[in-house]
Amino acid sequence: METGFDLALTLLLLGVGGWSILARNMMTAVIIFIAYGLLLSLAWVRIFAIDVSLTEAAIGSGATGMLMVIAAHKVGADARRVVHPSRAIHVLAGIVAALVAVGIAALAFVLPGEPQSLAGPVMERLGDSGLGNPVAGVLFVYRAFDTLLEKVVLLLALIGVWSLARDEDWGGIPGFRLFRHHNSVLTLLARSLPPIGFVFAIYMTWAGADVPGGAFQGGTVLAAMWILVMVAGVRKVPRVSSPLLRLAIVAGPVVFLAIGFFGFVMPGEFLAYPQGYAKPLIVVMEIALTLSIGVILGLLIAGPPKGEDAA
Repeated sequence: METGFDLALTLLLLGVGGWSILARNMMTAVIIFIAYGLLLSLAWVRIFAIDVSLTEAAIGSGATGMLMVIAAHKVGADARRVVHPSRAIHVLAGIVAALVAVGIAALAFVLPGEPQSLAGPVMERLGDSGLGNPVAGVLFVYRAFDTLLEKVVLLLALIGVWSLARDEDWGGIPGFRLFRHHNSVLTLLARSLPPIGFVFAIYMTWAGADVPGGAFQGGTVLAAMWILVMVAGVRKVPRVSSPLLRLAIVAGPVVFLAIGFFGFVMPGEFLAYPQGYAKPLIVVMEIALTLSIGVILGLLIAGPPKGEDAA
């Protein structure tokens, strides 16, 4: 039965992926892409990569899908001003995509005969960090600098989105006019669902040190709850010039860097943890990162500032 399920899931992934490419309507293609991301998260579960599955469902399908829905809606609204590429451009794009796909597939034939894995050494030294989740151990012990850069890149992405605002709107309020709806059912959800979502986000962040979960998954849940509240009009959208908002945005990277530089004082190396204090420091970083990721993802979906009238 497991083999049959895996085969069916593989065929379904290929079919849905091809359908998203061949769909002629942009919004239809985006919806299919979101469904494809959810199916892909099931595939990650089948190979026991639970952390990757959670990230795919939250970021790859959830947050990215929301951004693509916004883009498709805006392109559809401005369809008359869209310049459609010629058939030659379509053919050229297809050839380039096929060459990239063949190149990636060819990499499977140059892999080493003996699989090289760091899973053994990581599990042997995982107890020194006090963590129970090997993925968290890799991200915050063995590849802490890469993890820090990922959070900085997310912050730079938000700055890039804000830079698209007009000079007179800089520091204003992101425009939610596209999705703002005054609906009794939406308002009920915005008042009842966030407490549950916040508790779930806190749990995912706290438990990420020992079981699948972590800052990205918890931050995405926070972002979803915040967006729901703002779209329903239960709370006002804050100005991007708000000191508290900007503090929440940089809290994660700043705490990460502070703990990293603290490593020079005790163990003597950047991003090294004092003996016996690794897990508490990592949990502190996770909490700060969850706040920053939630706020940044929410603001990325909200888009650039558009002034008071666009709130």
